[in-house]
Amino acid sequence: MLDLVKQETERIESRFLEPACGTGNFLSEILRRKLEVVKKRYSKSQFEFERNAVIAVSSIYGIDILEDNVKECRQRLATIFIDEYYKALYAKACKPACIKSIFYILSCNIVWGDALSLMTVGEHPSYIVFAEWSPINGSLIKRRDFTFHGLLQHESLKDLPLFSDMGDDVFIPHPEKEYPPSHFLELADAY
Repeated sequence: MLDLVKQETERIESRFLEPACGTGNFLSEILRRKLEVVKKRYSKSQFEFERNAVIAVSSIYGIDILEDNVKECRQRLATIFIDEYYKALYAKACKPACIKSIFYILSCNIVWGDALSLMTVGEHPSYIVFAEWSPINGSLIKRRDFTFHGLLQHESLKDLPLFSDMGDDVFIPHPEKEYPPSHFLELADAY
């Protein structure tokens, strides 16, 4: 199935959302494909590999209604990054800050929720929130939070398309919260 969108799975920054991610079967294969590209292009420079691997991980999103699945999916994706790529390339030079950033991103991007109701699951349900991570100025990442509900709002606004080549009005979602840019190795401590 992923080969049908192969060019997107190989774009480091191309975003994917699995609304019923389970333990991460699709997301793990997408991450491997992205990290293969990062490895081929940037493995000669640890800094460039780390920066682009963070971007690759930050482009993967998932929702699952079972908390155990969410935890397992996060761990599975982190293990792919750490064991299959990062330690394999830089065993003695791995930075704890990079690993910490990866875990933090996954804690934000893989959500315990119900994709049908657009709400989180648990003691205090609220709208599902996703963080958009955008690279800027080399080593900085800009975080903006959007509600899943707000991202899907265009479905009810049939008059406004998502894209226009003619300069027409389009639906542009507004973030719930914006954060100042942070170094990609300091994401866990910045937010």
